[in-house]
Amino acid sequence: MYRTMCLFFACLLLGAVAPPDAAYVKAVDAWHADRETRLAAEDGWLSLVGLDWLRPGENTLGTAPGSTVLLPAGTAPAQAGTFTVEGGTVRVHLFPGSGILVNGQAVETATLKADADGKPDVLRAGRIIFYVIRRGDRLGLRLKDPEAPARKAFHGVARFPVDPTWRVEAEFIPYATPQTRAIPTVLGTSEPMTAPGLLRFKLKGRKFTLEPLIEDPAHPELFLIFRDASSGKETYPAGRFLYAAMPKEGKVVLDFNRAYNPPCAFSHFATCPLPPKQNDLRIAVRAGEKDYGEH
Repeated sequence: MYRTMCLFFACLLLGAVAPPDAAYVKAVDAWHADRETRLAAEDGWLSLVGLDWLRPGENTLGTAPGSTVLLPAGTAPAQAGTFTVEGGTVRVHLFPGSGILVNGQAVETATLKADADGKPDVLRAGRIIFYVIRRGDRLGLRLKDPEAPARKAFHGVARFPVDPTWRVEAEFIPYATPQTRAIPTVLGTSEPMTAPGLLRFKLKGRKFTLEPLIEDPAHPELFLIFRDASSGKETYPAGRFLYAAMPKEGKVVLDFNRAYNPPCAFSHFATCPLPPKQNDLRIAVRAGEKDYGEH
């Protein structure tokens, strides 16, 4: 009887799953805490309150109903100025007494740099900040408000328990020549992005591939936009994002515990890229952030 009991408990011990390394869990938790802090910052994604697209020619700015760029009541005069779009350039003309600043300065006119051209020029009307975004051949004004209801109601993003089995080493298979991919967006458009190669790896004993992208050649890192079998059930329907360091000796570490929701999961005013067809994983990746829900 004693020998039988010993064998029973030995089997239990051998079959038990070792708890995740405490230092690893702590590192992932710290990363996620930092992400939530950035989300909830005064100018974070949760502060988005508007996105107004500009037309060629003159566009109105102010708090008056019908303004092309409509500011919240009390932040500026009814007619505060105009934006003129010509040849892919946006120029702002601010009326006297508008109280609106450009990069912290009171100016009458200025040609504005968009986000796609580097750090954008920032306008401020009271507590509202706004700046030009460029998406393909479209130009618009993105508005942020630290008093946004989404920011005030934020209580964190649910996620799966940290599980080191979702941290895998992938083989990087470079293309002979980097490929340009037309990545779809929620706007119904596409954006060209560079794909340097393929990542081949195993998850739960099954083989998969993902095609990473490079957003900024000046600061290269691998950017993955993917969907999986949990999308639309436990995780955000349109997929999630994941970053990884550039390959070292042909290897790349993919840590799906750090997979996170795109900005569109938190705001209708974001302009997110969508996963390309080749990045649809036929497995439920129960790691990283869960669906944030309605917003």
